[in-house]
Amino acid sequence: MIRKIIKIDEEKCNGCGLCAEACHENAIGIIDGKAKLLREDYCDGLGNCLPACPTGAISFEEREALAFDEEAVKKAQAQKAPLPCGCPGTNSKVINREPSSEQSGITLQSRLSQWPVQIKLVPINAPYFDGAKLLVAADCTAYAYANFHNDFIKNKITLIGCPKLDDVDYTEKLTAIIVGNDIKSVTVVRMEVPCCGGIENAVKSALINSGKFIPWDVVTITTDGRILD
Repeated sequence: MIRKIIKIDEEKCNGCGLCAEACHENAIGIIDGKAKLLREDYCDGLGNCLPACPTGAISFEEREALAFDEEAVKKAQAQKAPLPCGCPGTNSKVINREPSSEQSGITLQSRLSQWPVQIKLVPINAPYFDGAKLLVAADCTAYAYANFHNDFIKNKITLIGCPKLDDVDYTEKLTAIIVGNDIKSVTVVRMEVPCCGGIENAVKSALINSGKFIPWDVVTITTDGRILD
């Protein structure tokens, strides 16, 4: 049948995976670093993936394609089909939990506003970077500091990494993000351990390389979960 269906321009695709995250039907996957339409019959033609794409690689076209098979989609979701990244899917809804009186007012609601968050995976340009307050955090800080979401992630775009585990210098990637986007401020959250100095130095170098004057600060978390004065 002739119907409206998405078209992916592989030349423009940067493999960020945001389109696959936005596709509720799991019609899109990332193969060899590029987004692919895996199942025509899983694509409903509504285009939830279009606004998620930071490079404009996705558009609509009308062509001969298999009809949308809603029952097949529901069956696949019930079987917890793997996500495009290869992780097993949970097919669960996002639940915003309200704080209980036993938690002394600390909410369990996630403050994360974008995905992905790993420095190595995040695209260099994305709509959420426009006017963003950037949080660059060491992986361990969110585990060490109990109220990390409310005190640090809230109202910020979050990037996380560990220079020791990734064995990479984040300077080049962070420089490209700062240069190519309207970043309003940068907050670095690191652990007190020496290896965390790599993430602080990468941000400092990126800011210098960018040639921009952007307010930035560093917060250090102790191994027992306190903010180091």
